[in-house]
Amino acid sequence: MRADSPLAAARRQLSEAADFLGISEGLSALLAHPRREMAVSVPLRRDDGRIALYQGYRVQHNLSRGPAKGGVRFAPGVDLDEVRALAMWMTWKCALVDIPYGGAKGGVAIDPRTHSPAELERVTRRYTSELAGFIGPERDIPAPDIGTDEQTMAWMMDTVSVSRGYTVPGVVTGKPLQIGGSRGRTQSTSLGVARIALAALESRGLRASRASAAIQGFGKVGAGVARLLAGSGVAIRAVSDQYGALLNTAGIDVAALADHVRATGSVRAFPGAEAIDPAELLTADVDVLLPCAIEGVLTADNAHAVRARIVVEGANGPTTPDADEILRDRDVLVVPDILANAGGVVVSYFEWVQANQAYWWSTQQVEERLEERMLAGWHLVTETARDNDVTLRAAATAIAVSRVAEAHRIRGLYP
Repeated sequence: MRADSPLAAARRQLSEAADFLGISEGLSALLAHPRREMAVSVPLRRDDGRIALYQGYRVQHNLSRGPAKGGVRFAPGVDLDEVRALAMWMTWKCALVDIPYGGAKGGVAIDPRTHSPAELERVTRRYTSELAGFIGPERDIPAPDIGTDEQTMAWMMDTVSVSRGYTVPGVVTGKPLQIGGSRGRTQSTSLGVARIALAALESRGLRASRASAAIQGFGKVGAGVARLLAGSGVAIRAVSDQYGALLNTAGIDVAALADHVRATGSVRAFPGAEAIDPAELLTADVDVLLPCAIEGVLTADNAHAVRARIVVEGANGPTTPDADEILRDRDVLVVPDILANAGGVVVSYFEWVQANQAYWWSTQQVEERLEERMLAGWHLVTETARDNDVTLRAAATAIAVSRVAEAHRIRGLYP
């Protein structure tokens, strides 16, 4: 395990929380390691007849508060340690917003951009069949993540349902509405991130109409965050995706950029802004920086140069522990991922509840309940941080770890 890996960061955050809470060494070790994990081979017959082989994973970090919950990622760099870290962060995220899940994560080391839809369907179904006895509404509920979407979830649900001989809508969340998905699920993570970003701006005495932002990642989460913040009056000065980055100090026309991305597949060559090096986005002169792409982008190498007064983590684990210390010392407010981007898992929980009841809520009901959960989490974390003179991340992690540890204590150790 690399010292700068996401798993090392996750375990360091846990260790600091355990020390703060006075948790025993034995329980801390238990929380640092997954409850269950599986590595599977995923063979694929490609469209031209060639056989390719990919590695897939599913990790269930903790089950003490309920069934495991977490996304499925299709990306070339997926490996077991990354999935372990993401599963641990999911445990804390679910506990922090007080939903009855443990954390899980899964993925396949594949680049979906180089495969046809038919190939991705075959990969998804084979991966799902390998996990068929490992997942389910009462065991482990996958959801979309990087490189996957509602169609992926539909294939997963169908694969499990066919194998069991009946429809199992609760086996995944993030499904299309037509087969049991929830209204409000598509933009839920974006809505949660944007709502927390506005609360963070307010906490620093900044009005949205006079604030500016830079957003790394103009994908499923980042594009929605940009639209929502721009609608609240925040000037979106810089955005990026995996292909390039843009800057317009007067503010980017987010609607026009979204049209451009739909037409071209990238933010590159957008006429309403100048191209910049993607690394420059992280140090742009803005009030709030929102890393909404991948983990480990704010490090000891660039944290000194961050000019934003606030960092809101739309992605999982975008700030390394060393960068956290630097930003803390510079009085940059970092809103941790387990709070900021919890909107997706909150509405996934709502979808699971609706599927179990076969009763569907309106978009207004979903969004009102989401905002209530997010703001309750925000107030709890900020009050805990203030009362104990710690960072928001330390406060959030301590709250989450204490809830999971208490569940362990109450349930006891078997046998």
